[in-house]
Amino acid sequence: MKKIMKKILIDNGHGSNTPGKQSPCGRLREYKYCREIAAEVVGRLVAAGYEAELVVPESADVSLSERCRRVNSVCNRLGAGNVLLVSIHNNAAGCGAWMSARGWEAWTSKGQTRGDLLAEALYESARRRLPAGTKIRTDFTDGDSDKESDFTILKRTACAACLTENMFQDNREDMEYLLSAEGREAIVRLHVEGIIEALRRGV
Repeated sequence: MKKIMKKILIDNGHGSNTPGKQSPCGRLREYKYCREIAAEVVGRLVAAGYEAELVVPESADVSLSERCRRVNSVCNRLGAGNVLLVSIHNNAAGCGAWMSARGWEAWTSKGQTRGDLLAEALYESARRRLPAGTKIRTDFTDGDSDKESDFTILKRTACAACLTENMFQDNREDMEYLLSAEGREAIVRLHVEGIIEALRRGV
């Protein structure tokens, strides 16, 4: 029997019709930035020979219930163990003003899951790819780097799942880095390399 190649699903934060979700100056809009990053991640994974696709190709927002339905449909078809999900976002600490919080972090659902192993590979990649001195935001209370919460996209999908918060769009320094060519490339590469490493480890 032919072995099923694992499917990589890339989700992206929010949509063009989601209120807020942008830098205070409006230069970085999360829906647009994350869609561009997600599309590039998928493109590079496919070019490297992996099975990857976007969960939300639309520009308008798609409900969390529909996102989960799309992911679980793939899980039902291929088997949950043959699917990985990464949801790509930008972080924010406030509601429209410039803030001081900075850094990169990843989230999984509560408890020990395959998502924790996926997140750990992404953390390792982030430490390699982001500039020296970048704050890597962690929670080691359960022995690994990721933060944990019952976010819908993590809790209600059947596969290994991780949500990344890629710097703070309401921090001036983080925003400038995200919008730079160097920053965009680092965010793309940390996802591509982290996902490939997770697959290599058998996640």
